[in-house]
Amino acid sequence: MLVLLFLATLMKKPKLGKTAPTETSDLLLDKPITSKSSTFPIVGIGASAGGLQGLEQFFGNMPIDSGMAFVVIQHLDPNHKGMLTEILQRITKMKVSTVTDRLKIKPNCVYVIPSNKSMSILKGALHLFEPIETHGLRLPIDLFFRSLADDLGAQSVGIILSGMGSDGSLGLKAIKEKGGIVLVQAPESAKFDSMPQNAIEAVTVDFVSPANELPLKLVSIGKTTTRKNSITKLEKDSRSLDKIIILLRAQTGNDFSQYKENTIYRRIERRMGIHIINTIESYVNFLQKNHAEIKILFNELLIGVTSFFRDSAVWEDLKNKVLPHMFSELQHGQVLRAWVPACSTGEEAFTLAIIFKEAIEKTKHDKNFTLQIFATDLDSGAIEQARKGMYPTSIASEVSATRLNRFFVKTDNQYRINAEIREMVVFAAQNVIKDPPFTKLDILSCRNMLIYMDTDLQKKLLSLFHYSLNKSGILILGTAETINDRKEFFTDVNSKLRIYQSTGSPKSEELFNFPSSFSQTKNNTIENEAKVKTLDNIEALANDLLLQQFSPASVVVTHVGDILYLTGNTGKYLTPAAGKASMNIFTMAREGLVNELPIAFRKATQNYEKINLRHVKVATNSGTLLVDVTIQQIEKPLALKGKIIMVFNDVPNAKDKTTRHKKIKGTSTASQAELELNIQRLTEELQSTREEMQTSQEEQKSTNEELQSSNEELQSTNEELTTSKEEMQSLNEELHTVNTELQSNVSDSARANNDINNLLNSSEIATLFLDKELKIRQFTIHATKIFKLIHSDIGRDYTDLANNLNYSEMHTDAKEVLRTLVFAEKIISSNDGFYYTIRIMPYRTIDDIIEGLVITFIDVTEAKELEIALRETKQILRSFIKKVPSVVIGLSSSGIIIEFNPEAENVFKRQRSEVINRSYYDLFIPEGLREKVELDMKEILAGNLPNRFENLVKSATGDQLKIEWTAHKQFNEKGNLTGIVAIGENITAL
Repeated sequence: MLVLLFLATLMKKPKLGKTAPTETSDLLLDKPITSKSSTFPIVGIGASAGGLQGLEQFFGNMPIDSGMAFVVIQHLDPNHKGMLTEILQRITKMKVSTVTDRLKIKPNCVYVIPSNKSMSILKGALHLFEPIETHGLRLPIDLFFRSLADDLGAQSVGIILSGMGSDGSLGLKAIKEKGGIVLVQAPESAKFDSMPQNAIEAVTVDFVSPANELPLKLVSIGKTTTRKNSITKLEKDSRSLDKIIILLRAQTGNDFSQYKENTIYRRIERRMGIHIINTIESYVNFLQKNHAEIKILFNELLIGVTSFFRDSAVWEDLKNKVLPHMFSELQHGQVLRAWVPACSTGEEAFTLAIIFKEAIEKTKHDKNFTLQIFATDLDSGAIEQARKGMYPTSIASEVSATRLNRFFVKTDNQYRINAEIREMVVFAAQNVIKDPPFTKLDILSCRNMLIYMDTDLQKKLLSLFHYSLNKSGILILGTAETINDRKEFFTDVNSKLRIYQSTGSPKSEELFNFPSSFSQTKNNTIENEAKVKTLDNIEALANDLLLQQFSPASVVVTHVGDILYLTGNTGKYLTPAAGKASMNIFTMAREGLVNELPIAFRKATQNYEKINLRHVKVATNSGTLLVDVTIQQIEKPLALKGKIIMVFNDVPNAKDKTTRHKKIKGTSTASQAELELNIQRLTEELQSTREEMQTSQEEQKSTNEELQSSNEELQSTNEELTTSKEEMQSLNEELHTVNTELQSNVSDSARANNDINNLLNSSEIATLFLDKELKIRQFTIHATKIFKLIHSDIGRDYTDLANNLNYSEMHTDAKEVLRTLVFAEKIISSNDGFYYTIRIMPYRTIDDIIEGLVITFIDVTEAKELEIALRETKQILRSFIKKVPSVVIGLSSSGIIIEFNPEAENVFKRQRSEVINRSYYDLFIPEGLREKVELDMKEILAGNLPNRFENLVKSATGDQLKIEWTAHKQFNEKGNLTGIVAIGENITAL
């Protein structure tokens, strides 16, 4: 039996900062998953529209002795009896069966799901269920793949072929989390690429190839069974693992040195098995030469398998007990903070938001609570996907219909989280072991991540979580995780479901020695674009001198504040900011300017009018100075259109300033004037801001009302279109499957029709097919020799056609057969000297329905002529026998008289009619001689005695006669001995 060592040791584990794929104690102990119910791999193959072609290509190239079992799940019309079993049986020599309930799976066999059924597997047996899903939402592939992963673990294999929709994607995730193998038909080779494309986006696929190449990939994995443990203990003690960690750290910037070694080894072993590499040292060399493989291995370590409402008992307890208790202790309007590290693609974070909403509605508090969720993950790709909040329709198997309608919006072939839930969650990329944590948290949900880290790192992260949580904050771990020896930090809320509460003990001040972060450094250089002008005349030199020494300092910037050009001494107003170098006006503006510039700058970008800032107090290295700033958007020349110019003019001296201040406000001191001037400027800016805000709010309100109205109409229309599209897609998918099968059936029918035509033509039997009205439905080519038939005569009454048969009652016999359903058979001659055996029979369908007649004409001319000749010969022989002067008697092998000529009548004194069919021994053999004569008869028939002999006989008068006989054996048409003909002479007188 073929047992795939590679499949048995494959373990998909999540990355650091990812949701873990499983929660069993085996994973906690880092043990490989083995099948509980089978010693051979089981391959689940999901296909939909266009999948028949892919299945034919797959099984046409799959060896019949692979040691695997194959289960085919296809989307079928519930009311159509599928023919996939018969079609596949012609492709492969493996036994192909339609699944029956509780069917036990055997290797080297193919099993096909029946129509209108859902299917699962348990302990190697297939179980059928009536589907409960609606017509357009059936996900039979996901259902079977999940049960396959649960039942076989690492020996499960999932394959997705051509099809529409996303069925199978979630099932492949389940297979991957249990360490199974995933193969997908290359989308470009699929007739419909939706299912393969969704599968590739959902999981890290092991092989993507055309359907005819997938068997080779699958069999290549089986070859790994020829090698023993791919990583020996000696290899594990070597430096190869450290080298791999260094390569990962150098290229990705993430350190896996505090991952559990067994976890990393299994990832490495998996990749080695796929590439058929026998030693870990060879794999290190392979990584060094193939940077793409490092990325793949990194993704293997980062794989996150998550789903909505995973471990439903945890969420129900949170909704019904934990959150209501927390609400009772909160103040009105309080904002709760939650953190979900390892959020993967966001399902768990959104689940928490939905549970919070449902808990609020259930408790019916008058207090207005809100929840802010921070969801983070190391995988930036997963975070980008989570931010979109888009999920495949297959989540319908995880989320109830009520929740789908309440918290999701259906768009095309996806569900989108609605705005109410999406606004509660903020997603960010974060490495939980090196980046700063979120603090002042009320809820922290980190499920199934810690089990893949070593003990020291687990302790440090638990201390970090305690630091992040408020007093009485809730910590939720995965069901395979515990708080270990950090019980001084947490108390049990529900130890079975791994829900804990912070004790509020003093925060630990220990410094966590987390692994360092290594990332590739990029040289961030600032490219200064300066236009160098060649001054070749005095005028240009003078203009440059005036510009640099006598004109006010100015800056030309872009619409976002990036500095393009400087003139004069701008150092009094601008200075480089600490940190990363930046040439932006807002980061370089000195204290005083930095508060005034944004509002004025925004006003300047709205039109081409000048904006003046008067007496802005700017802090310099030696004190402060007052500056007038003019800001204007440039309209001409065209090359600078849209840019912003800022001109700085110093206020001459403090005395003048004080005088102006007194004139403006009538104050007695310079300081009072300065304060009043600042107040006036701030009041003007505030008023301007309010006016802008009010205008903007009115515009936004009007726009929002229009958009809301349009959105409601579009949403209503979209829902109707989505429903129609979903139903049409499902119907189209099923029709395509039926059509493909019917095309195959048509090909079979055409082939069978050709075979029947050739059979009828080769048998040379003329045949007429008539309907119930005795009109011609079809005829064979030999029928044209009897009836004057051409192809256009189909549909005509056969009696309208001329024929040369001497059978005037044929029409009457045909009607009688149609009435009684009892066939008729006659031998009829024709005018041209032929004889036919005519057989009239009812035409029966497969359903035993009479739809007409079949009349066959078998040419028996040769047999008839032979019969006539034989009859004539027989008459001649009888005439000859009558004239023969000798006694002629014909006997059967048992001694019955079958011939008796006139001379025999004279000798034996009996008439022919008296003796025919009577025993020769009883009539003519004396009493004492009967036994001897019977024995001699047998010996003559056996050929042991000569055919000439003498014996005594008796006549009807009692006289004994001595006859000399010559015996001739008699045979039938089959060559079998039937008796003798004896010719005798009466030698009594001699």
